[in-house]
Amino acid sequence: MTDNVAAGHRSAPQQRADVTHPAAVEALGLAPLIDGHNDLAWEARDSSAYSVEGIDGDMRGVYQTDIPRLRRGGVGAQFWSVYAPCDQRGADAVTYTLEQIDFVHRMIARYPETFAFAWSGDDVRRAWDGGRIASLLGAEGGHSIDGSLAVLRDFARLGVRYMTLTHNDNTPWADSATDEPEHGGLTAFGREVVAEMNRVGMLVDLSHVAASTMHDALDVTSAPVIFSHSSCRAVTDHPRNVPDDVLRRLPDNGGVVMIAYVPYFVNQQSADWSTSDRTTPAPPTTVEDVVAHVEHAREVVGVDHIGLGSDYDGVEVFPAGMGDVTGHAVLLQRLAERGWSGTDLARLMGDNVLRVLDATAADRSIPREGA
Repeated sequence: MTDNVAAGHRSAPQQRADVTHPAAVEALGLAPLIDGHNDLAWEARDSSAYSVEGIDGDMRGVYQTDIPRLRRGGVGAQFWSVYAPCDQRGADAVTYTLEQIDFVHRMIARYPETFAFAWSGDDVRRAWDGGRIASLLGAEGGHSIDGSLAVLRDFARLGVRYMTLTHNDNTPWADSATDEPEHGGLTAFGREVVAEMNRVGMLVDLSHVAASTMHDALDVTSAPVIFSHSSCRAVTDHPRNVPDDVLRRLPDNGGVVMIAYVPYFVNQQSADWSTSDRTTPAPPTTVEDVVAHVEHAREVVGVDHIGLGSDYDGVEVFPAGMGDVTGHAVLLQRLAERGWSGTDLARLMGDNVLRVLDATAADRSIPREGA
């Protein structure tokens, strides 16, 4: 597969990120920082009735995300989550998801100097080369298609680039990591969903699914998979994290695990606290907890199969100093201080995901918005 570092793809303007270490500065000139998961669209539903106004200013206290802080964090491309809660089923789940797809498209249209819609790796590169933040869509939860391959295809037409096969609850065709096992992984229809996602160029996202579902999806997929926002179970024993036996399959598949920053995914005391009665204060977490997962994933799967997937605006609390989207820069700075080279940081930040986007071209018989 193409190694974008070796291929010399490097023409983006310098990001205005909060980094000073030479390796981190170099990395931000080599590749776009691609964040696998941000829940701004869902937070906008609750906080502002889906208004797209104001995010070009200081939205601290409302969102963990705004344009100035995205720039300070060094974000060059963002997968915006479009999400329906698991208690919304059937047509309601479809409607919730469509509303959030609409929010992201309106946000891009409202701030065209900042955002550009993206589907392909080349779309991301063009946006980044022009100093804009490439904006991709990722559906969170397979229940949002209401058991319909036609709805799945319609989401692809609207630009949805990945879908997690489940959210926190099982779907009728796939087991979730945080529900009681029902299917033993994927059902026959679940395998059809994966095959259709492969055909239309939608990435199979294995965050949120049970380990049995991870293995079944890896058995059937014909394209690289991603974990858009998951960490490593060997470091923190939480069901949302990825076991090493699954991670070891990523090199053969070509996929990428995008490490999440969520405290109870990256710190064992926080994971234990999250399943307690929570009457005591949450244990502290730091950037070092996130670093431990990045470095474990690198050790298990290699530097070409890791990425970053924050989950900003999806949970209330993040590690100290990483409480909003500027936290990306904190992590890059710390990894650089630990000896990561600029080229390896560029792989982690974005080149690995660009490779996956390049390898998963859509069937062009399926028209999509803007095609």
